[in-house]
Amino acid sequence: MSARPLLVIAAGGTGGHMFPAQALAEEMLLRGWRVQLSTDPRGARYAGGFPKEVERQVTSSATFAQGSALSRALAPFSIAAGVVKTAQALRRDRPACVAGFGGYPALPAMAAATLLKIPRLIHEQNGVLGRVNRLFATRVDQVACGTWPTALPEGTRGEYVGNPVRSSVLALSGAAYPSPAKGTIGLLVIGGSQGAGLFSRVVPDALKRLPYDLRDRIHLSQQVRPEDMDRVRALYDGLEIEAELRGFFDDVPDRLAAASLVISRAGASSIADITVIGRPALLIPYAAAMDDHQTANAAGLVEAGGAFAISEAELTPEGLARHITAILSDPEGAGAMAAASLSRGRPEATQHLAGLVEALAQNGRET
Repeated sequence: MSARPLLVIAAGGTGGHMFPAQALAEEMLLRGWRVQLSTDPRGARYAGGFPKEVERQVTSSATFAQGSALSRALAPFSIAAGVVKTAQALRRDRPACVAGFGGYPALPAMAAATLLKIPRLIHEQNGVLGRVNRLFATRVDQVACGTWPTALPEGTRGEYVGNPVRSSVLALSGAAYPSPAKGTIGLLVIGGSQGAGLFSRVVPDALKRLPYDLRDRIHLSQQVRPEDMDRVRALYDGLEIEAELRGFFDDVPDRLAAASLVISRAGASSIADITVIGRPALLIPYAAAMDDHQTANAAGLVEAGGAFAISEAELTPEGLARHITAILSDPEGAGAMAAASLSRGRPEATQHLAGLVEALAQNGRET
């Protein structure tokens, strides 16, 4: 048995859960800890960015919210099997702490840690608790909040730490803002599969409506679904806009740093990246997000003056074009938005969260 303390990270299969989990894993390895990732087969497919030193523990889990009636009926049995398997693993190699980041793949490890009374915390990325984190909020030693304020159950102890960002984002923290005053203007459009479909319909029409002297200077990077790629590329070719279109960008931090304006969904990890680097943003919260949590995510940055939020119901090419024109035609105002965005960034979030892990582990040793 290694003398180094072990952290088990329990996380789901979306970037919103996995990116902050990855950031904590990187930091705990630097602090001399061993790290394991506990997830399900779907989550494991999204774990490619984790350091190779992180051991993967893949167990069964399930969701009650999606799939066929049969799969939902069988979900409790799948989850129970995952809890039993995970509890056996935690007994063999007892961690000093278990950190949950939400998502149904996190459920078996959090349940097993609760049964075994292992020191544990959850990190909630959004301004509203997700289902799994809501289930465990009153059963953990610490709730770390990525967005503030976060609605928490009565009696729950919450601490604002921010959303940890990956080392590739931290390396560009506070990068000089590329003013749109002259030369090429970087415009980045990102938003996951749901955002990509919406933006592919609206953004080309919006850019068509920009003044020519502004549109002519834009270098566009846009996330586009494969089925929309040819259509969207033809539209931008017709507008003579220099555009890089990808189904997925693996260099988002660099593109953020090069952007004078970002159009994005209001996912917690996206906002964390935008604010740590410090860029003006137009945020379009995902209307179908549970409990409208993306609107809650955007509120702080909008209030600070670093972004404008546009609801899906109000998103039109004409309105989007007006926002883009107003921001990019006012370099001084765009720079002020960039500074306001940076003021909301929490580059220390990973360090703060790692400190909570170590404090819980120390308390666990003393009791």
